[in-house]
Formats: sequence, C-alpha cells, structure tokens
Amino acid sequence: MNNLELVFIAFGLAMDAFAVSIASGVVIKDLRVSQALRIAIFFGAFQALMPVVGWFSGVGLKGFIAGIDHWIVFTILNFIGIKMIYEAAKMNLDSKENVLGLYTLLVLSIATSIDALAVGITFAFLNISIIIPVIVIGIITFVLSLFGVFIGNHIGHFFERKIEMAGGIILICIGIKILLEHLIK
Repeated sequence: MNNLELVFIAFGLAMDAFAVSIASGVVIKDLRVSQALRIAIFFGAFQALMPVVGWFSGVGLKGFIAGIDHWIVFTILNFIGIKMIYEAAKMNLDSKENVLGLYTLLVLSIATSIDALAVGITFAFLNISIIIPVIVIGIITFVLSLFGVFIGNHIGHFFERKIEMAGGIILICIGIKILLEHLIK
C-alpha cells in the first residue's frame, strides 16, 4: 500500500467523524474553540486507537485465513462503504442532543471508529505496519473533525450526507482495487 492509498483510506474513515462533527457544530450555540477541540480529540483518538485493536486481532487470525485474506479485505471495505452510504441516506438531520457530554462523545467516537477497527484487521492481513497508518488516520480525523464542527456551526447540514457518501465510495473503490490487484497477480 502506498502513501496515497493510505491517505485515501484515512479520509474515507474520517468521513463518519467529519459528518458527525458537522452535525455537532450545528447544535452547539456560541461555539468555542475548546468545544471544537474536545470533539476533534475524541474522534481523532478513537479513530487512531481502533485500527490498532483491529490489527492485533488480524495478526492473530492471519495464519488461518492467508489464502482468502484479499477476499476478506474486499468484503470488509465494501461492507463498511455500503454501510456509510446507507447511513448517510437515512441520517437524522434534526437530532438535538448534548454532543459535548462525556457519554455522548464516547458513544459517537466508538460508533464513528468501528470502521477503523475493521480496516486495522485488513492492515494485518496485508502485512502493513500499523504505526504510520494510525498516525495518519488519527491526524486526518482530528483535522477534519475540527473543521467539521466549525463548518457545521456556520453552514449547517447542507453537505453532511454527501460527505459521508463520498467516504463510503472511497472505501468501496479501495476494496475493489485490492481485490483486482490480487486477482491479476
């Protein structure tokens, strides 16, 4: 996997957090930088942590499924991508919850980073070291989430669904590319 593919994966994974950050920015009145940073730190940290958990799980399973790992990667990335597109289509744009509460931030952080856990498993199957991807994924998610809160606070929900759908499409395309590379060998 090259650096450009890694950046695309990181952006694809960050789209959930970005979309939720936009929605969070919409519901926060009198937004302060510290509030935006709180959301971005939670999302970035969980998005970086979950691939590590997935990678260690994948390393343990790798010997058992070495012959079909490319199909598993393809299936996982496509499932995540389709799920993101579906969730974007049914997204509730009128939710008004306390997005800065610890419980809400934990639930949102976990929910938006489950995809990253699955991608961590695929990194293990592809023999990719986890250190650089985790840093890239965490930083990109942090930055996009930070901007997302401010965008949501100023613009609202205009782009929210489209962003999450784009993230899903990116992950599907990467899954197809990995499968085709393996089949062409």
